[in-house]
Amino acid sequence: MHYAYPSRKNSNPPRYLPRTSRLPTLRRRHLKPIALFGLGILALVWFLSSGGSRTGSERKISGKPPVVLVTVFEEKSDNAEYIRNIKDNRSQYAEKHGYGTLFAEVGDYDLGGSPASWSKVVATRHAMTKYPDAKYIWYLDQDSLIMNPRLKVEEYVMGTSRLEDIMIRDLPVVPPDSIIKTFSNMKGDDVSLVITQDKDGLAVGSFIVRNGEWAKFFLDTWYDPLYRSYNFQKAEMHTLEHIVQWHPTVLSRLAILPQRAINAYSRPDRGEQYKDGDIAVRFAHCRGTGEKSCAKEAERFSYQWRTSFNSH
Repeated sequence: MHYAYPSRKNSNPPRYLPRTSRLPTLRRRHLKPIALFGLGILALVWFLSSGGSRTGSERKISGKPPVVLVTVFEEKSDNAEYIRNIKDNRSQYAEKHGYGTLFAEVGDYDLGGSPASWSKVVATRHAMTKYPDAKYIWYLDQDSLIMNPRLKVEEYVMGTSRLEDIMIRDLPVVPPDSIIKTFSNMKGDDVSLVITQDKDGLAVGSFIVRNGEWAKFFLDTWYDPLYRSYNFQKAEMHTLEHIVQWHPTVLSRLAILPQRAINAYSRPDRGEQYKDGDIAVRFAHCRGTGEKSCAKEAERFSYQWRTSFNSH
């Protein structure tokens, strides 16, 4: 069984100090659990007041553009050509389908001392502000390439019938044996967050959110300072695993897809390996230098994506 956070948190307990008052100690001990309980109550109130689904009172989104691609780049990169290749890949795909793009750098956001990987959450929220009428936001990590220009996100991934065909129901949300599982009766129209799993757990390098009030709530909850203060071992990844297990408001809108749907890997050691025809490939856990560097991994696929894009 997976526990929500104690087993995945780096802990450095303070030295024992004599207590002068039992009440302050109790307050310190229960402060964070009480705060987490409060967040859960607020989420439940929101869930009940919204009827657990999209309502007619929510602002209608025109779907222009239908999708926004979001990628956060490292500020310092030893390979400018590699970065240009990634940006060119996103731009060509977006131009072909009339999508928007948001390219950001880690330094664009004040993360309050949190690890740089949290910038993906802030950038996705930023995209919703910049493109308020976009229907979907697809966050895709820097170390990845879109490979199939024919596939549209709104159809191939987020289409109602497509989601109902491929979403994995009754699946432990944190592998291998979380007692919390994806809903067995989920409908495609109810899905607002799409993600995959790899051998480590929820794979946050590629995910899609349906724009709207729920997405704002979700991203703001994910980035909540209280969760970031827990210093989870894998930062935003373990925070998300905690949220989907403890908050039905999030779980009720979550669909976990087969990994290759949006998140195939260039090598099989961490998850499902890319095959021709998949929408994208990620160089998961690639390195800065050497034969397994991100730039070297990209070389294996760059000619292929450019040839494919030029032929369609």
